[in-house]
Amino acid sequence: MELLYNPEIWAAFATLTVLEIVLGIDNIIFISILTSRLPPEQQSTGRNVGLALAMVMRILLLLSLSWVMGLTADLFAVAGQGISGRDIILLAGGAFLMAKATREVHNALEGEVHEGNAGTSVTLMGVLTQIAIIDMVFSLDSVITAVGLVKEVPVMVAAIVTSVVVMMVAAGSISRFVEDHPTVKMLALAFLLMIGLTLVGEGLDIHTPKGYIYFAMAFSFGVEILNIRAKRRREDHVVLRK
Repeated sequence: MELLYNPEIWAAFATLTVLEIVLGIDNIIFISILTSRLPPEQQSTGRNVGLALAMVMRILLLLSLSWVMGLTADLFAVAGQGISGRDIILLAGGAFLMAKATREVHNALEGEVHEGNAGTSVTLMGVLTQIAIIDMVFSLDSVITAVGLVKEVPVMVAAIVTSVVVMMVAAGSISRFVEDHPTVKMLALAFLLMIGLTLVGEGLDIHTPKGYIYFAMAFSFGVEILNIRAKRRREDHVVLRK
């Protein structure tokens, strides 16, 4: 009850919730792209289960804080560079994200069409397995951020649950928007490539301020929205002239 009446706790909760949502945007994009290859009737289930997996994974990591923080201890060294458990997860997750994004770009450029029978080669379990793998990386980054901001575990859990619920509500709209605009989907894949490269850099102790990354993403997305609006106005003008 003391936590509920402490204004500092509420401020910390609000701040952490916003940060969790921001950190989860790339996760939503990744999940949306993966689930878009499922049959339409399974896409919503895939998105919600994927986000639920992320929530469970983050809570489990929070409940094992000592193990999470121990991942920063060096396990071995390569060419004088210390490698920790966290580094291994970031390197593997970043490489996986880059490989997956590259494959999706290749499919888009080669003109691969995923229609109603796309589910014959892509299964819900296969998609959820891929989501679970990358969720481990995003969850680790999120938990370490939470630990650095808040000391009370209940506040961290509440912020994570709240942020995931918000993302579940928004995931469908984000997914439809990405699918309806191929250029936005390509931009999203470029973001995933950039994020994967950043994760690999983090694993090698090459730190890139996240503010730069999110500013670049927001700026590029803003320009793309202007392009979409300009294209729509040109199309409306052509229709009026006819």
